[in-house]
Amino acid sequence: MKYLFLSLFLATVAESFNVSPDMSIQRTGSVVLNESNRNGEISRRTIVQSVMLTSLLPAVVAPQMATARLEAVDRADLLPSEPGLNVIQTEKFLTAGQAKRLDKLMANLEKDTGFRLRVLCQNYPNTPGLAIRDYWSLGKEDQKDDKYIVLVVDQFGGRGNILNFNVGDGVKFALPNVFWTRLSGKYGTTFFVKDNGIDVAIETAVEAIVTCLRSEDGFCTSPPDQGQSLKSLGFN
Repeated sequence: MKYLFLSLFLATVAESFNVSPDMSIQRTGSVVLNESNRNGEISRRTIVQSVMLTSLLPAVVAPQMATARLEAVDRADLLPSEPGLNVIQTEKFLTAGQAKRLDKLMANLEKDTGFRLRVLCQNYPNTPGLAIRDYWSLGKEDQKDDKYIVLVVDQFGGRGNILNFNVGDGVKFALPNVFWTRLSGKYGTTFFVKDNGIDVAIETAVEAIVTCLRSEDGFCTSPPDQGQSLKSLGFN
């Protein structure tokens, strides 16, 4: 379990890795993306997710990827002194007001539904890394409460999708893997960030997740359109 959150903190991988475009990696409860460009090179974020899976399901990952040995970060000193925050920023993408608003939104979601949504804004290696497991009490061995989502925001030097997710098994039915693929593809791209700003990308992604978990059906395969999410539920 010590590698469960490895994907949250690995921001770069050697550019020399090439993976077949039809390769797929699957793991229950984890978001795995199969995004390849026209040259057949798997995307940076897919490799980040895959490296995490290498330690769990080595037989499924391509042999050349299994040889990667990247160091995780475990820096409790970068955690906020205030306990119980739902938004942690070692890289300030959000203003204090935006972070406070999202924190309240996620606290109310947890209170009303039991789903725990957390946001970590970072610029690897400037991140608390594995230490967030204890701070947020997520992803620990033998932990039965798996209704959690961790959104990790990292710009990857301006070349990668900024939205990365670690999703507990308890969220799988409400928000399946295809939802996360579409959410990151809609609001996490460099094009969206350039046109709208990284703060808007984060806020829109969080609002989309909250909207779906609060919806009458309690199920989504696609994120709602920007600006049409929380308003439809009566939230401002």
